[in-house]
Amino acid sequence: MFLKTICIQSKDYSELKTVTTPYYDAIQLIERLHRHFLDVLKVELDKKGIQDINNVQSMILFNIGDEEMTVGELTIRGYYLGSNVSYNVKKMVENDYLIQERSVHDKRSIRVRLSEKGIKLRNAISEMFKRHEDAIKGTDLSNERLSDLSKTLQMLERFWASQTNFSGGF
Repeated sequence: MFLKTICIQSKDYSELKTVTTPYYDAIQLIERLHRHFLDVLKVELDKKGIQDINNVQSMILFNIGDEEMTVGELTIRGYYLGSNVSYNVKKMVENDYLIQERSVHDKRSIRVRLSEKGIKLRNAISEMFKRHEDAIKGTDLSNERLSDLSKTLQMLERFWASQTNFSGGF
């Protein structure tokens, strides 16, 4: 992959050295962290004996929170690792985690909100986040370092967003 490495030729030109870049390392780490977090969420669901919703669906549910929104709004709100949000919403409606209703203002638009079952799961996920925050206290992962990390990731997000507004190719 061309992003992964920069090839540096040695002084005697006899060999090429491959060196990973901090930019590519960050991209790889972000992807791995996202996958690790989804694994953590899956373990939490398994511990609670919840079998009718998966980890990605749980994050979609969590991101709905107390609001009512369309599938399009929900897609914009979170990143679900290549998942089909419409399909996942359909499954969560079938398993009674979400209530789906047509918009009173636009009959083409369908809005979703959490059911009682969905609210219980959202609360359980919130409790997991609180446990994690409590466990982090006193470690090298201070609030200051996490805030700095968030600011850096937001800058990277803005950079990537600006790259999608291009006017040409390579």
